Amino acid sequence: MPRTAPQISVITPTRLLPNRLPYLEQLHESLTAQTVEWELVLALDGAEPDLVPNPLTRDRRVKVLRLPKVGAAGARNLALNLAEGDWIQYADDDDVFPSDAFAVRHSYALASNLGWVAGQLADLSPDGTTRVWQCPTPPGVHTAGAVWTYWPTPQDTIPLCQTQMIARRELVQAACGHGGLPQGEDLVYVCALTALSAGALLPVVTYLYRQHEEQMTRSRDHDRLEGAVREFAWHSGRQLRARLENHPTPHIAAAGSAA
Repeated sequence: MPRTAPQISVITPTRLLPNRLPYLEQLHESLTAQTVEWELVLALDGAEPDLVPNPLTRDRRVKVLRLPKVGAAGARNLALNLAEGDWIQYADDDDVFPSDAFAVRHSYALASNLGWVAGQLADLSPDGTTRVWQCPTPPGVHTAGAVWTYWPTPQDTIPLCQTQMIARRELVQAACGHGGLPQGEDLVYVCALTALSAGALLPVVTYLYRQHEEQMTRSRDHDRLEGAVREFAWHSGRQLRARLENHPTPHIAAAGSAA
């Protein structure tokens, strides 16, 4: 049977660490519950392909990209070259999607002609309970550049998470993917993407962010760099927004303008 063309390309960087492999399998299981056609581009950040769990290797919708250790930003950017879907969804290797996560955003995106559509994010505790993250960006349609305004200072809560969003592939490419930072590259991505196009945040949970002791954000190195990368991303978003307001780019705006 020929492979169906995906509508959404999910890009996941991973080092295939032993303690995260069960989480990766659960991420894959949550993808199989989606009703929108998808593919998973698994970008191996210095990991060996023979470590990929069997359920993923048997799934024709999973592409494995073998890379030297390049970091999450580089892995996401290089995986974009393999993406065939019209829409891009980034996901971590230890998180999961509710079963309607793709359908609710994809249908809204097609109907509204927006460049990106996000849903709410909820923390997933080890006991299975969830708690919705209070996103500073309010639900509704947002003009290009508006999301950054909900991030008053680099130290404040970030306005939106990349994993909440699906975005048009050409818009992701126009935003140059992720910044080349050792962490916080997702903040650069969000600021650039939402500066280039209008989008919407829907009041429905579409991503579950798993809470566990091995999270990368709980490391000492992460804490040491967090202030610096936030400042870089914040200033990048401010400058890009200011320049696009003064010198709008019709081609990019048309790709994600509201109907």
